[in-house]
Amino acid sequence: MKNYILIALTCLCFNQAMAQTYEIHSPSKKIKVQVNLDERIHFSVALDNQSALEKSQIAMDFMEGVDFGVKPKVKTHTITSHSSFIYPQLPHKDSEIKDAFVELTLKMKGNYQLKFRAYDDGVAYQFIDHSRGDRKVISEEMSLNFPQGTKSFFPEEQSMYSHNERLYVNKEVNTSSSEQFCSLPVLFQTNGINLLFTETALHDYPGMFIQGTGNNTVDAIFPKMVLETEDPNTKYADRSQLIKKEADYIASTSGKREYPWRVFIVSNDDETLIESNLTFQLSKPSKIEPADWIKPGKVAWDWYNANNIYGVDFESGLNTNTYKYYIDFAAANDIEYVIFDEGWTKSTTDILDFNPEMDVKGLIDYGNQKGVGIILWVLWKPLDANLDAILETYARWGAKGIKVDYMQRNDQYMVNSYQRISEKCADLKLLVDFHGAFKPSGLRRMYPNVVSYEGVKGAENNKWSDVVTPRHNVTIPFIRMAAGPMDYTPGSMNNAHTAEFSKNFNRPMSQGTRAHQVAMYVVYESPLQMLSDSPSRYYKEQETTDFITQIPTVWDETIVLDGAVGEFVAIARRKGTKWYVGAMTGKDSREMDIDLSFLPSGKYAMQQFMDGPNADRFAEDYSVTTQTVDAESSIPIKMAAGGGWSAIISVM
Repeated sequence: MKNYILIALTCLCFNQAMAQTYEIHSPSKKIKVQVNLDERIHFSVALDNQSALEKSQIAMDFMEGVDFGVKPKVKTHTITSHSSFIYPQLPHKDSEIKDAFVELTLKMKGNYQLKFRAYDDGVAYQFIDHSRGDRKVISEEMSLNFPQGTKSFFPEEQSMYSHNERLYVNKEVNTSSSEQFCSLPVLFQTNGINLLFTETALHDYPGMFIQGTGNNTVDAIFPKMVLETEDPNTKYADRSQLIKKEADYIASTSGKREYPWRVFIVSNDDETLIESNLTFQLSKPSKIEPADWIKPGKVAWDWYNANNIYGVDFESGLNTNTYKYYIDFAAANDIEYVIFDEGWTKSTTDILDFNPEMDVKGLIDYGNQKGVGIILWVLWKPLDANLDAILETYARWGAKGIKVDYMQRNDQYMVNSYQRISEKCADLKLLVDFHGAFKPSGLRRMYPNVVSYEGVKGAENNKWSDVVTPRHNVTIPFIRMAAGPMDYTPGSMNNAHTAEFSKNFNRPMSQGTRAHQVAMYVVYESPLQMLSDSPSRYYKEQETTDFITQIPTVWDETIVLDGAVGEFVAIARRKGTKWYVGAMTGKDSREMDIDLSFLPSGKYAMQQFMDGPNADRFAEDYSVTTQTVDAESSIPIKMAAGGGWSAIISVM
C-alpha cells in the first residue's frame, strides 16, 4: 500500500512539474487570462477577480502533420504590450479606435504558435501554423466551461444551412442539450459579467457554431467541407441547394497560415457590448487603397413595401415608371441610393439581362444624372456560377453595388465565396451588401466596400410573422451588432402596438411606435441604411422623412448612455460637430433622463423626435420639438411601450 502511495505522489509531482502556466492581464489589469498546458491546452478568464470562463480546452486536429494542443510543449514564450490607433477607412462607429492590448505568444514544439490577447474590453486567441504543405482540418476543439448558473442568449438554429436570422432564447447553459446548437454571436451572463463570443478574421475556413452539452460547457462545431451539391426539386431551386456529399473534414487548406480569432467581449455592464470594436481591431487590414470612392448612405428599398406606389398616373410595379418615381423620391430627399430588388432581372437565374418592363440601363443613367446610385439585387447561385462576367456587366452599366442574397451556408467554400465577391467588387468599385448571410466576421475591414450584412431577424419578417417585437429590437444591438453592421431595414411608417399588429405581406406594419422606428437610424449600425417603406408613404409623412434623412450612416464617435439587454438602449453618436441620440425601449414604457454631458462646451440647438402624448394608444403618434441645450442639460424623456426618442444636436 505504501508503495502505491509513493508511486501516486511521484506521478503527481512529475505532472505538476511538467505543467506550464502563463498569465496576462489587460492594460487596466481588470481582465486576467490564465493559460495552462499539461496533456492539453486550457485557458480561463476573470474580470475583477470574478470568474467569467473556467478551465476551457482548445485544440486542432489535422489529417496530416502535428495536431495542435495535444501533449503541447512550449519552446519559447513572450509577453508584449501594444498601444496604437486604428483609423478605419469606413468608420462604422468610431473614426479613431485605440488598439491597446497585452499579448502572450506561445511558440510550440510542432511548428505552430498560440496567441492570446487581453484587452480592456475582452480577450481573443488564435492558432498560427508555420508548417508547409497542404493540410486538412478534421476538427477544431473549443470547449467553453462556465460557472454554475450561467445563462445565455442562445440564437438557436435548426440546421447549419441557415440564413442565421434567429431569436435569442434566454436560458441556463446547462439546459442546452447536445441536440441544440446556435450561430454566432452568442451572449453568456455569469457572476454579473457579460461574455459575448464570436469570431473574426475568418478566411478560407468554415464559420463556427456552438453546441450545448447538457452541462455547464458548450462546444464548437463546424459544417463539413461541401464536396457536391444538387438543386432541390422545388420552386426554390434558383436559390437553394441540397448538400449531396460532404467530406470527413471541415477545411482543406495549407500550412503557414493564421486561423480565425476567437473573440470574447467581457464586461460588467451591457453598454460595452455595443461600444466594443474588438471584431474590427482583430480583423486583417484593408486591401483597398485608396477607398475614397466608397460612399455610405441611405437607400430607398422596394421589396418590403411590394412597390406600393400610389397617387400617381401610372400602374405601379416592376416597371420603368415606378423606379423613376423611386429615383425622383431619393433625389428630392438627399437619399444616396435606390435598390432594384427581386424582379428586375429577366429571371432570377438569367441575371445578365433585365425584365423587359424595366429599362435598367436607362434607369441607372437617370439615377446618375440625379445623383442617385443604383444597387442591384442578385441571387448567390447564378452569381457564383459566372461571377466575373456578371459583375463586370453591372459595373459597365454604371451600377454602384450589389445586394447578394441566399447564401445560407457557413462552410469553407461559402466563406471563400464571400471573399471572392468582395475582392472582385472592390476591383470594379462596387459596394456589397450581403443578405441571407452569416454575421460579419472581419471581411468589412479587409474590404471596406462590404458595407453591410443581414444575418439578423429584421423588419422583413413583419410581412409573414409577428416575432420582430420591441423586445427583440432592443436585444439585437447588444448581441448581433457586436459582430458588425446589420441590415435590419428600418423605416416602417405603418406602426402598431403588439396587440393591434397583424401580418400583411404586401402592406406590412411594424410593432412599436413611429419614434421607435426613427430611433433605429441612430441605434442600429449600417453604412448602407434602408428606408423600407413606400416612397408614397414617406411623401405623406414628410416631417418623419426629413428627420430620418438628416441622420448619417457612419460615425466618428459612439457613446452608449445606458441600456440593458432586451429592455432598453440609449446611444449618442457624433458625426463631425453634430451629435445624434437614439433611445428605444422594449415591451415596457419607460421614463429616463438623457444626460448631455458628452457635449463640448457651448450652446446647441436640439431637435427631438419623440412619442406623442397618445402614442401608448396610437403607435403612429409622435411629436417634433426644438430647444436649446448645453453640456449641463439633462433631458427627461418618456417612451411608450415599444417606444423611442431621437435627437439631432447642432452647434448654434
